[in-house]
Amino acid sequence: MDSGAIRRRLALGVAVLAASGALALVAPAEAQAVTGGNCAGREVRTLPFATGTVHVYRQGGYVCAITLPDSPGAKRAMSVSLQARGNRPVVDQGRYRHRAGPVTVHAGHRCVWVKGSVGRSSVSSGWILC
Repeated sequence: MDSGAIRRRLALGVAVLAASGALALVAPAEAQAVTGGNCAGREVRTLPFATGTVHVYRQGGYVCAITLPDSPGAKRAMSVSLQARGNRPVVDQGRYRHRAGPVTVHAGHRCVWVKGSVGRSSVSSGWILC
């Protein structure tokens, strides 16, 4: 094999590696964009209240929560809070159109306390999933 053929094969190999590396970096971001608004795992609780619902999911030792309004569209105050017993709460609050959260905590086998609000209406679970 002459040096030109070796250079061409080497260039092709480098191009394939660069392309696969770029795909490896882009693919997780696309997957996150598709599922970024949802929690992983199985839904274990639904906490309805006057203006929305808090959905609670569990997968392994992790618990995730998200607050959804009954009528999305206009920006309004929303929040979701999730606290594993013995730890500080993880909170997402602000003015949102479609959802607050998701928030995730590692609870292991500990109880969690979930709170959510849309506008002036809210819900608080007390210690659950014990």
